[in-house]
Amino acid sequence: MSTTRDQLVQLDFAEEMKTSFRDYALSVILARALPDVRDGLKPVQRRILYAMNELGLDPKKPHRKSARIVGDTMGKYHPHGDSSIYDALVHMTEDYSLNLPLVDGHGNFGSIDGDGAAAMRYTEARLSESAIALLENLEKGLVEFMPNFDESENEPKVLPATLPNLLINGTTGIAVGMATNIPPHNAGEVIDGVIAYLDNPSITEEKLMKYIPGPDFPTGGIITNCDALPEIYRTGEGKIRVRAKTEIENGDSGRKNIVVTEIPYTIAGNKLKLVENLVSLMKDKAFEEIYDVRDESSKEGIRIVIEVKKDRDPENLLNGLLKKTCMEDTYTVNLLAVKDKQPLVFSLLGLVKEFASFQEELYTREHEYLLNKAEQRLEIVGGLLRATDIIDLIIEILRGSSSVKQAKDCLINGDITDIKFKHEESKKEAATLNFTERQADAILAMPLSKLIGLEILKLEEEKNELLGKIKEYKEILANHQKLCSVIKERLKAYKKKFSAPRKTVLSNVESVGYVEEFKVEDIYILVDRFGYTKSVDASVYGKAGEEALKEFTHIIPMKNTDRLCVFTAEGNMMQVKAEKIPRCKLKDKGQLIHNLCKVDQQDVIFYASYETLFDSMLLFTTKNGFIKLVSGIEFDTNRNLMLATKLEDGDAVVGITLLQAADILADNRKVVTITKSGYSLGFPLKEVSEMKKTGRGVKAMTLDKNDKIDFVTVLPPETETFDYKGKTVQSKKIKLRARGGKGQKAAL
Repeated sequence: MSTTRDQLVQLDFAEEMKTSFRDYALSVILARALPDVRDGLKPVQRRILYAMNELGLDPKKPHRKSARIVGDTMGKYHPHGDSSIYDALVHMTEDYSLNLPLVDGHGNFGSIDGDGAAAMRYTEARLSESAIALLENLEKGLVEFMPNFDESENEPKVLPATLPNLLINGTTGIAVGMATNIPPHNAGEVIDGVIAYLDNPSITEEKLMKYIPGPDFPTGGIITNCDALPEIYRTGEGKIRVRAKTEIENGDSGRKNIVVTEIPYTIAGNKLKLVENLVSLMKDKAFEEIYDVRDESSKEGIRIVIEVKKDRDPENLLNGLLKKTCMEDTYTVNLLAVKDKQPLVFSLLGLVKEFASFQEELYTREHEYLLNKAEQRLEIVGGLLRATDIIDLIIEILRGSSSVKQAKDCLINGDITDIKFKHEESKKEAATLNFTERQADAILAMPLSKLIGLEILKLEEEKNELLGKIKEYKEILANHQKLCSVIKERLKAYKKKFSAPRKTVLSNVESVGYVEEFKVEDIYILVDRFGYTKSVDASVYGKAGEEALKEFTHIIPMKNTDRLCVFTAEGNMMQVKAEKIPRCKLKDKGQLIHNLCKVDQQDVIFYASYETLFDSMLLFTTKNGFIKLVSGIEFDTNRNLMLATKLEDGDAVVGITLLQAADILADNRKVVTITKSGYSLGFPLKEVSEMKKTGRGVKAMTLDKNDKIDFVTVLPPETETFDYKGKTVQSKKIKLRARGGKGQKAAL
């Protein structure tokens, strides 16, 4: 076939590329990659759910082969290939990706490890309970339908979602020149937020966040920068740091274990990547502290065990793993969705507002539909009741008519042409009939059993019920507040059904650097009477004169790898790593111990090196006169705060003395206690019992009603004097007596 010059169309290549690419981009944005702001679904997800609904796969029906679902979806609504449809179907079954999975899968649909799903011919699926909340009342005409790709079927433009799916399940998608990344949120919190908006449409973003404080990922974890959430929710864009949840446990052979119990949402469906990453770090000796890595995860939950070599700091290793692996990752938030065929970035308030607006539209249409149905039924019931009153006439009309059409014309228009009547009065009365078409059809279809008195009574009851419903529907449609009340009632029912405890922890945690090498050094911790604390090198301390050290009330020798244990009068023990105590010159002020270990208003009474405690015994004395010995092993913990001793209400620790094993065994050591009233008592140290830290202790001294112990010390036999509040006290004046007795006044 020849082509003439007139048949050739000349096009500008650049213009054609621009036009074609724009059409392609719009198709990807609107018909493939981005969710609708109203139901929170992408087109392929909506079509799968609609196809399953058409197949009748509700939660109470048996599962159906996934291949059948994919085939119906592709053949009727989504002609884009079976693999993309099946991938979307699989995603909607994943409880580690969605807070409320929309499809109930049966068979191998993959795992959180990253295992792929079995072929669609092997798996089965049906709708979940939460999917029903997106499909309810579809038959009531609440949403618009449009022709499918070949105009052989109709499909909904949007599902009548009465559950805020977009915020609850979140979504992710990459279009042309834009992407969406909406994190999942807690169902109960989102529903509370929507209800709060319905109660107060002028609610601020800040107040809305009291109900929706932040994302709640199905994999749990910790959001470590929750202070950034207000700005992210205001602008619709930002970055969230998500960290794995870990615990440090005692392992075998004296080793410590770092146990990962929850992983970041960013690696949901690819947990194996994290395990392989940890194993490669161990094999490559990137972290020499790692002894072994095991994945002990099961149906009960995630459990990745990282064994730490002996004498290595598990917390320091954890800091390094958070830096080098995906145990801490960044989730980029982009609240992008389609509204009126236009992609827009929404704020949190904007998403809630759009959903609430959609609900008002849906519920208005629903009640208009219900009102119309009720009015139509009332019309029929009224006709049936009227017909029962003139049933003899109607029977005469039917018997005298030659066709149903003739009888129907008589009932509607009073047309009595060619109808044979037995009585002239019946003929005249028939000419006055004016039933509606619906009433006439119902009368002609009415069985004779409806003439029973009980059936007529039921019609009267139905009429009254319909009148009540019509009144209710009209009130709801006329009153916006009542419409909102109906919306809230259903949302509350959904909350009761779908609400679950929050999984993701919201906090602000500063990233701590990993210290790869640490030179062990001798240092001294110096604390003055105001609580200002600093560490100095052993060489600096050795050169300091007695006068320079006089101002420090506590001097604790230790290693720079050790921890400083701080005991308070309230019976607590805090720990501070030596590396966190500022290294200063002798003349520098240092930092308050209250800021270093967050003691708050508690009164610090004793300091000790963590390593020193293990070879020692601690003598605890309280102001109410209780005393006990506690082994230093009792304080073996990695926790920054723990209970050091049990106290009764109103009691407090007044003295803690560090003793060596030789001190305990010595028969001639004595304990001296002095009360606020000046009474003193000395008794042998061997009379003090060793107890657990949770024990109350034994009686050290009998006190008068308002008297309290003010001072305690342990004296070797050769000690002649000791200092008490700046006074020099003769040791020999305090004679040895039995523990628990009353003190002597003249001893001071």
